[in-house]
Amino acid sequence: MKLFKTLLTILVISLLSSTSWSVTFDDLVERNDLYYEKFTNVPFSGKVTGKYQGVIKNGKEEGAWVWYYKSGQVEVKENYKNGKLEGARVNYWSNGGLLSEGNYKNDKKEGVWIGYFENGQLSYKGTWKYNMKEGVWVGYNENGNVFKPDTGTFKDGKKISD
Repeated sequence: MKLFKTLLTILVISLLSSTSWSVTFDDLVERNDLYYEKFTNVPFSGKVTGKYQGVIKNGKEEGAWVWYYKSGQVEVKENYKNGKLEGARVNYWSNGGLLSEGNYKNDKKEGVWIGYFENGQLSYKGTWKYNMKEGVWVGYNENGNVFKPDTGTFKDGKKISD
């Protein structure tokens, strides 16, 4: 009987500490750039469900993640590698329309990014380099006309000409 109680206790403890359980993002806390389940000192590994859905491995986001509005509509699709944004990121308006799309490299915006107004009209188009605007950027108003304050040539994130 004592052996049975010991085995049962070990089984319960192992099930409660299993990394195969899924949790919601609200069940996690961030400390020193790592995610932990509340009241633990072991970086979380497992599936995250709810408003933010994806996988955390050794306390860091990994692979594809999807965020949802309260309505259930997709808000963001993004990718992580070892806790850093890597690859495509797409943002959506709450009506399901495309808000913006672009890429990340090592947690920084990189390459062409395009933004849209909620009515689907183009809002801006430009290139990021190391998370700074670079090259020609063109901004538009909701009527499709060029919006001068957001248009110009950029170098190292600074506007150098109209």
